[in-house]
Amino acid sequence: MTTYHDLLSGARVDDEIFTLRPDYRACLLTVSGLTPGESDDASDALLHEAETTARHLLAAAPVEEVPHVAAWRDAYRGFGAKPQRTRNSLEALLRRAGDGLPRVNRLTDLYNAISVLHQVPLGGEDLDRYVGAPRLIRATGDETFDTTAGGADVTEHPDSGEVVWCDDAGVTCRRWNWRQGRRTQLRDSTTRALFILDALAPMTDEQLHTATEDLATHLARLGPDVVVESRILARPTPT
Repeated sequence: MTTYHDLLSGARVDDEIFTLRPDYRACLLTVSGLTPGESDDASDALLHEAETTARHLLAAAPVEEVPHVAAWRDAYRGFGAKPQRTRNSLEALLRRAGDGLPRVNRLTDLYNAISVLHQVPLGGEDLDRYVGAPRLIRATGDETFDTTAGGADVTEHPDSGEVVWCDDAGVTCRRWNWRQGRRTQLRDSTTRALFILDALAPMTDEQLHTATEDLATHLARLGPDVVVESRILARPTPT
């Protein structure tokens, strides 16, 4: 079983990613001691706040012109993806907010709301289903990705050069922050989780820190024994 200490210390972003986007930063946050639970009044209130924020945001400009959404659309083009067909997770949530964000369980509700409130792509994974530490790489095309198609379980392969998060067992999220795999997805029974916040300019380090702290604060309320740790991955500073 992967411990959150091993996971954070072993996590890495390949140099090819920083060649593609030198401004990229990831904040990895691990949490243990969660008490699983269904959507509740607190998670519903947070989602309502996020929905209101999204409506005000999109009343001022189309979703594709929201600064951090536009940055991610440009990043997708950089590795050959078509952002109008495969939308980053932030854009997908903002587009759904007008009709109401989904209510899944209080853990998923929480991170979806934080994603919208801080306008940052944010993924959540079940740490107990991880094999080794997370890595952000450009795929060879041989890696495996478990998903569903037409209601059936299928195994896909990313495109060569596609940016993917993976562990030792395969791809956990395709196209940087587009679609998460089934193996490590959060479940109603999840008690240990990994969250990844993806940032590009114009999002500042301070804004990324604020989003991470807000997520950590809300996670701490999901059980009396919650422990949260985090690590920032960024391009090494030239010496």
